[in-house]
Amino acid sequence: MAEDLEQTAKDEYQSRLSEWSRRAVTHEREHRRMGNWRLLFVVALLALTVFLGQTRVGLGLALTILMFGLFLTGMLHDRILKARDRARRATRFYQAGLDRLDGTWAQKSAAAGSAGASHGTEFLEPHHPFASDLDLFGAGSLFALLNTAQTQSGRETLADWLLAPAAPEEIRARQEAVAELRPKLDLRERLGLIAAEAQAWIRTEALIEWVNRPRMLHSKFIRVAAFCLPLVSLVLFLSGQWLMFLAALAGQFAVASSCRRSVHQVVRDVGVAPGDLEWLAEVLRCLENEPFQSARLRRMEAESRCDGPTAAQAIQRLGKLNAWLESGANLVFVALCKFFLWETQFAFAIEAWRARFGPKVQVWLRSLADFEALSSLAGYAYENPTDPFPDLLSATETAQVEAEGLGHPLLPESRCIRNDIELGPQNRLIIISGSNMSGKSTWLRSIGVNIVLASAGAPVRARKFRMTPVRIGASIRTTDSLQEGVSRFYAEIQRLGAIVKLAAETPPLIFLLDEVLSGTNSHDRRIGASCVARSLVERGALGLMTTHDLALTRIVDELTPPGQNFHFEDQLLDGRMSFDYRLRSGIVEKSNALELMRSVGLDVTT
Repeated sequence: MAEDLEQTAKDEYQSRLSEWSRRAVTHEREHRRMGNWRLLFVVALLALTVFLGQTRVGLGLALTILMFGLFLTGMLHDRILKARDRARRATRFYQAGLDRLDGTWAQKSAAAGSAGASHGTEFLEPHHPFASDLDLFGAGSLFALLNTAQTQSGRETLADWLLAPAAPEEIRARQEAVAELRPKLDLRERLGLIAAEAQAWIRTEALIEWVNRPRMLHSKFIRVAAFCLPLVSLVLFLSGQWLMFLAALAGQFAVASSCRRSVHQVVRDVGVAPGDLEWLAEVLRCLENEPFQSARLRRMEAESRCDGPTAAQAIQRLGKLNAWLESGANLVFVALCKFFLWETQFAFAIEAWRARFGPKVQVWLRSLADFEALSSLAGYAYENPTDPFPDLLSATETAQVEAEGLGHPLLPESRCIRNDIELGPQNRLIIISGSNMSGKSTWLRSIGVNIVLASAGAPVRARKFRMTPVRIGASIRTTDSLQEGVSRFYAEIQRLGAIVKLAAETPPLIFLLDEVLSGTNSHDRRIGASCVARSLVERGALGLMTTHDLALTRIVDELTPPGQNFHFEDQLLDGRMSFDYRLRSGIVEKSNALELMRSVGLDVTT
């Protein structure tokens, strides 16, 4: 049944990819045919021009037909090119989906060099308690796998959801919304094609910053005068009343001069290009035209509406005002635009738009950002239909995390080895022993990433998953810092100190400590690791520590109630290490480190 559900998404993607590929080929053929017809049309019209060019009337007629024909065929050709490009964008959209299903998405996106552009590296905080440890951002990261947001606000919202756990009632509301959005593939396709056309995310933060600035133009008298005086001047000019025309002309430029500085400030401050506004309006229109049932989505849908125009219509109107304003700089019409006070009139129109809709823009964009984040989670849920939503236990219960068949969502199913975990009041500490590369660090990340997904409202990579509200503190990828003059060991103890402080706060903490205190001698490591474990458990935290120092495995016996030991095994076969990544109860009983050293030619004797 699980394989059938996964195959359904793959078959649907493959079917749509084939259909869009067929359309792209058809439109490419039409494009070439239209190009040939236009060339033939030009040659024929040139021949007709030569034939009719004996008279001025004939020459004028031929040139008129030529210009009109080129204009008309150019419009048809442009439509064909847009349809072809849309089909190509759709093929890339579904190919990316197939790459995610096949597990090849990370390698292809990294090879394309797009990590900084689309993988959220700007959200990576070096001192965050778990972001870098769990690969939340960067090439091949969780954010890169999930994100389909078209706006900067949507990207930021998704990043915030991954960086901080939501309240239980909010998680349940997101789960309901994600479940509703999961089958809406047509909606995600439309959003994906808008993003591909924009070629980058829409920078909504510039729009939010602009609408929150103080209004620059207020005078209704100047706005009316700027509109009426050029018309009066034109009438006087056409009627030959030169003195009155010059007086009106002087009056209109006096009006323009009185607010020139403010007008220039308005023109300079508009921070969103008309193209971005057009794409933003399209995204908002997708939200407004889709009927929703869940409370979370219906509330966002209501917020996007207002008295009069909808959010999409209002944003589209602003885009048109900006486009008209920019057209005033056209060299062909610049003198005419100066006469009609083009810049002044549209600056007033833009300021009037800001006065009417500015207070609502942030609400619209917040709702849109939430919608995009939910849509990103829904896309993941659609592509992983066997991943369940976690059961959320009451916050009043003792902290616990239980999972069956837990795997890492960034690993393809063919390489994802699943294990079980149970942390709770009777088992607050688990120590994992085993050699390097045996799977200890990946297991910690599997637990952490699934808790991040669960806390964001997404499905998790497990057969069953239940948890109370928890936060995460991790020390898995601690590194030194040349700029800050910090060694790896000092960076690690700083992180451990921060994690111990977090354990005193609410909700309870899940700690994930990899090769704890490996940068010091075995005596200090044993004492330090034991004190850290006790400090965390006494503060109500629970979690896991990994080590290849078997002396640390005795720490579990120092706790009340005692913790548990588990291990990963390895095998040395023909000079090569092999791992099955299966979690086993107890302490690892053998080490192949010396044999591995000998296999690479090191002279190791005992």
